Amino acid sequence: MKQYLPILLLLSLTWAVEKENLIMDIEKSLMATCCWSGTVYDHGNKEMEIEIAGMVNMEKTKTEILDYFKGKYGERVLAIPVAEGFNILAWLAPIFIAGLGLTIILLYMRTSKDESTPIINPRDDIIAYSDEIERELKELD
Repeated sequence: MKQYLPILLLLSLTWAVEKENLIMDIEKSLMATCCWSGTVYDHGNKEMEIEIAGMVNMEKTKTEILDYFKGKYGERVLAIPVAEGFNILAWLAPIFIAGLGLTIILLYMRTSKDESTPIINPRDDIIAYSDEIERELKELD
C-alpha cells in the first residue's frame, strides 16, 4: 500500500488543481453582482465565490453553473455575451469599425499622394501680368 501512496497523492493534487482552475475560470466568466463593473474574480464577491466553490465540489459542470447564475440574475451576469441574436453586434461591431477606419485611412493616404499640387511662386503671376500691362501701355502710345 505504501508504494501507491505517492501516486494517490499526485492524483489528489492534480484533482485539486483542476478544481481550482475550474473555479477561477467560472469566476472570470461571471460578473460580480455587487457592482456589475467587473468579474467575480476581479472584485472578490464572497457570496458568489462560496456558491461557485460549493457547486464545483458537488461536481457540477461549468455550463450548469453558468446556467444557474444566468437563470438567477439574467444574461447580463455573463462576462462574455452569448453570440446570438442582438449580441452578435457586440462581436461584429468592433471588427466592422476597425475595417472601416482602416479603409478610410488607406483611401486618405492614397489620394493625398496622387493629388500633390505644385507650389506656385506668386511672383511668377505678377511678372506675367506685368509683361501684359507693359504691352498694352505701349499700344496706347
